[in-house]
Amino acid sequence: MRGVWRLGLRESAQPAPAAFTPKAGAMRLIIQIPCYNEEGTLSATLAGLPRQIPGVDAIEILVIDDGSTDRTCEVARECGVRCIVRFTQNRGLAAGFAAGLDAAVRAGADIIVNTDADNQYHGGDIAALVGPILRGEADIVIGDRQTDLIPHFSWLKKRLQRLGSWVVRKVSNTNVADAASGFRAYSRQAALKLNVVSDFSYTIETIIQGAQKGLKIVSVPIRTNPVQRKSRLFRGISDYVRRQMTTVIRIYAMYQPLRVFMSLAALFGLPGLVLEIRFLYYFLSGRGGGHVQSVVLGGALLILAFICMIAGILADLIADNRRLLEDALYRVRRMEAGERSAGRDG
Repeated sequence: MRGVWRLGLRESAQPAPAAFTPKAGAMRLIIQIPCYNEEGTLSATLAGLPRQIPGVDAIEILVIDDGSTDRTCEVARECGVRCIVRFTQNRGLAAGFAAGLDAAVRAGADIIVNTDADNQYHGGDIAALVGPILRGEADIVIGDRQTDLIPHFSWLKKRLQRLGSWVVRKVSNTNVADAASGFRAYSRQAALKLNVVSDFSYTIETIIQGAQKGLKIVSVPIRTNPVQRKSRLFRGISDYVRRQMTTVIRIYAMYQPLRVFMSLAALFGLPGLVLEIRFLYYFLSGRGGGHVQSVVLGGALLILAFICMIAGILADLIADNRRLLEDALYRVRRMEAGERSAGRDG
């Protein structure tokens, strides 16, 4: 069926569907909606999306069906969605988000908005979300749900959301108020530069990665709708915290490996040096016979510190190679997109 891309584990470049044929000179917004078994909420989500936004010439809807086993795809078509990216099996939110970005860029999008299919976010706030990009003030805009004001969030969840966003701000050196929010807008350039490697969620990864790549990231307050179902992304709060912290550490280490491994080297090396100095002090004062354990433990810690230093240097060299590969991938993406929308990338 025209307008539906069926993607399995091996994806290949697909032409932009006829529904997304770009118009020269038009400011095009594509709203992408990753879905997994969302037949009960998708129609309400689609109904709440804006049809016109000042400064935007065309608004299109892209649904990413992540291997749904219900009528998600049929509901999307019944609601008038003309383009659907469909996985043959469930691959997770991060894969669906990345496939949506790729499809939207190849379809000629100037701005891409991501929203959830569970109708969590207020579609009317998309105009506020894309405003900073239209004005040239940002590359990525994150919707701030103002989690302290959400009534169905527990006290613990609110505190964890605040703590998690603070950690992400420190790691990414940004002012993002709600790091876990999935309601966000990306400029074309930002979408071309981002590479999602997580298999869990894209929210924190794209903030840290975007900041490392020099993209301007801002937040705007947005509204939320009453909850219609529980989140299916994680099994519980402890699982969510563990996965998100793993993502933070992993992505930060990818882009700042030397800093991470040198910090570990200092963590092992300083106590080891103190122990060696302690033994030397007692030895020179004639009381070193009973402190051989300080030499053994201190030596082990110094060896670990040296290993961390070597690992940091190697990881930094690998990171340099990865940056070169990402730059090459960015240029390839621009050339591929340029075949369909010449001159849009500047």
